[in-house]
Amino acid sequence: MRRRNIGFVVLAALSIALLIPAFSTAQKNDTGDSRETCYRCHPQIKSLKEGSRHAPLSCGTCHSGMKEHLQNPRSKPAALAVDQPVCGRCHSDQFQSFRMFNYQAQARKEKGVPTGRSPMQDKLLAPHGFTKEHNEPRAHIFMLTDQFVVDRFIGGRFQHKKGFAGVNQTGRAWDVLVDTGRELPETAKAGNATCIQCKTSDHILTWKHMGDKDPKAKWDRGSDVVAMSKATQNPMGCIHCHDGHGTTPRVVRDALIEAVDKEGAQTFARNGKTDMKVVDFRGFRKIGVLGKTDSRMMCAQCHVEYACNAGFEFGTGKKVGYGDRRTNHYPMKNAKDILAHYRKVNFFDFRHAVTGARLVKLQHPETETYWGSTHDRAGVQCHQCHMPKVKAKSGKSYTTHAVIRPIHAVGEACLSCHPKSTAEEKRYQIETVQNYTKGKMRKAEYWLGKLIDTYETARRAGVPESALAQAREKHEEAHVLWEWWTAENSDGWHNPELARESLAASIIASRKGIDVLTKAMNGRR
Repeated sequence: MRRRNIGFVVLAALSIALLIPAFSTAQKNDTGDSRETCYRCHPQIKSLKEGSRHAPLSCGTCHSGMKEHLQNPRSKPAALAVDQPVCGRCHSDQFQSFRMFNYQAQARKEKGVPTGRSPMQDKLLAPHGFTKEHNEPRAHIFMLTDQFVVDRFIGGRFQHKKGFAGVNQTGRAWDVLVDTGRELPETAKAGNATCIQCKTSDHILTWKHMGDKDPKAKWDRGSDVVAMSKATQNPMGCIHCHDGHGTTPRVVRDALIEAVDKEGAQTFARNGKTDMKVVDFRGFRKIGVLGKTDSRMMCAQCHVEYACNAGFEFGTGKKVGYGDRRTNHYPMKNAKDILAHYRKVNFFDFRHAVTGARLVKLQHPETETYWGSTHDRAGVQCHQCHMPKVKAKSGKSYTTHAVIRPIHAVGEACLSCHPKSTAEEKRYQIETVQNYTKGKMRKAEYWLGKLIDTYETARRAGVPESALAQAREKHEEAHVLWEWWTAENSDGWHNPELARESLAASIIASRKGIDVLTKAMNGRR
């Protein structure tokens, strides 16, 4: 029990957020002794905090219950405020920009419809839960509530209190949502605990590294998703990317830290290495402290392909449950290498309803797509396009946290690096890449659909299993090369060359599978 409480105290001191440039007189006077008292048990925090711009700040600024904790540290851990308004007291411009509403980013915009990103999605992903509802993303302020209400997450139980009239409500999740307790028809229950970790910072002190089971952890990979959802209130907060003790950029997402620290994700490297320093807090939690801002890595906490749900092994078909770390895994590979990686770690998500092919359900691989692109080679990072410097009403510049879409704000996102271009020129170039990529996506979908139809015809015709097996392997190959681009959210702009190459490869794989089946059917006549 002692280790449990001391571990939580250490963790509580770990996760404050954001750089605070100014402090009130009251805050300055509430320092000194209390900080030094805290440092006696938390020397790692002292090493992060002292010498930083947060050094004068009292621990009680972000931690409550300090008096009780100091009187009885082992049984009264200090609580931590993880919601964004805590940081917004001093960083009001950043806080308010995060809360900005972008009406150009539509809500409940389904990908799997004729006008969506993936018109044939229902056929190509059958019977996966994403066929129930798979939407375009909105602003970060909605990342949690949009996840909870989507029809694939928890059977449609969670809804806005005001119905669709509440779709633009912001705030704590359960102030705007309600659990109806009633599952709706044509929904799925694909939500899981690992997925929630990308949407919120609420559980940073109660989730062990990698989501492993531990007596000190309230939640783990196999936790009841309804219970964990109901205990989740805030979207991802400042503490995901900013360390409140050292005022340094950081990452907290465990699977990313594991991939970079243990597997050597060299694609983040500059001059052959990353400058991420992993800080381990008594074997319970880890953070990755960065020497300087690298938004490619900070954004990669969520904008990556990852495995978060239960699945199966390629070789045996054996079920992989939440007790296995493969259900919290970041491959950190690009579109051309992802299938080989999953075959190596022996994990796939589901079998296709018609062909039985072992398919990987891809997430949102913006990070891996960007690697090696023209902009990446030029040293451009995510924040320069999506979080550019803007002017506050006071005239002071600050980094917007609205996470803009460059096509909607070309002046801010593009023209600082391309001053000789006009906004119209850059927007036209973006649209050209996206139009071309969408065309290739449609063609890849067509050939995948034709492969599935041909497989069904061949199976009914009684072609040998050897031919069907060859076709299934081509289906597995073609699938990831196509679905990568329905899951990735730039429609090719992040890396036009990779989009063209991999989508063309998808088409070729589908056609090879069709040829195998066609020859097998012709051989039976």
